[in-house]
Amino acid sequence: MLERLAATSDAERRRTTTVRALASSLGADEGAVETHLDALAACGLARKDAAGRARVTITGEELLELNPGDAVVVDADPTDS
Repeated sequence: MLERLAATSDAERRRTTTVRALASSLGADEGAVETHLDALAACGLARKDAAGRARVTITGEELLELNPGDAVVVDADPTDS
C-alpha cells in the first residue's frame, strides 16, 4: 500500500490523494485502507490531514528507495495485548 500511496501522492510537492481514490486503485475496502493509512501514519511513513486526504512522507519515500521488497512494517509497541 505504501508503494501505491507514493505513486499517487508526493511528499515534496505536498500532493495528496483521497482514501476513496487509494482504495479504488487498490481494489480494496475504504475502511481497510483507512486502517492501514493510520498505521503508516503512526510509523511516520504517511500523513493524513483533517480533510482525510493522505500523502506519503519523505521518510516513506526514502524507505521505498531502499527497495525493501516484501518488507512488513510492524508497530513496535502494539496495544492489542
